[in-house]
Amino acid sequence: MFVLAEMKDVVRVTPEHFHQSLTESITTLLNRKLANKVVLNVGLCIALFDITCIGHSYIFPGDGSSHTEVKFRYIVFRPLVEEILIGKIRTCSREGVHVTMGFFDDILIPVNALQHPSRFDETDQAWVWEYPKEDGEKHDLFMDSGESIRFRVTSESFEESLPTGPPGTECPVQTVAPYRLVGGINEPGLGLLTWWETPEQDDDDDGDGNEEQENDE
Repeated sequence: MFVLAEMKDVVRVTPEHFHQSLTESITTLLNRKLANKVVLNVGLCIALFDITCIGHSYIFPGDGSSHTEVKFRYIVFRPLVEEILIGKIRTCSREGVHVTMGFFDDILIPVNALQHPSRFDETDQAWVWEYPKEDGEKHDLFMDSGESIRFRVTSESFEESLPTGPPGTECPVQTVAPYRLVGGINEPGLGLLTWWETPEQDDDDDGDGNEEQENDE
């Protein structure tokens, strides 16, 4: 789910950071620049892991800041395709189930990747898995917002961000997420965690608790 990306950049350290050590100021500025940002074909940057090389610093005429070439490793969120993750349902729509990881929201489980057969309930705004029972009847399993869900990553996509102009200009505003994941739950063991909890597990948990109470007595 998380990987280390090797990157390099020229960091401009302004005089207001000169009271810090060079390493501290570079760390602060790199996190300010990259944290919670999507880098094209790299992933969602989380935090600086370490600095592997600090080059020479230069001050250019007319600029009191120092410019330093830095090589570093950054913690990046970029799950592998086919990797299984656990998130929470954010919303449901006719497009599918929208999932969040808490720090990353652009995950979609499309209709064709849901458990079959499923239907969209307009009243509850939730997808429902019509689970077939042995007697031929169907049991409705709702995918409600806030429920924990296990899914498999099936694809990823990056969109290059476009520059935006100052407020009041007619520059187009980009509405497409720069990094998106598509997942699937149409196989055994995937879907809401509560679907696959067995009564035996619950009974065992209760039994262990009772034994501990008896031992305490």
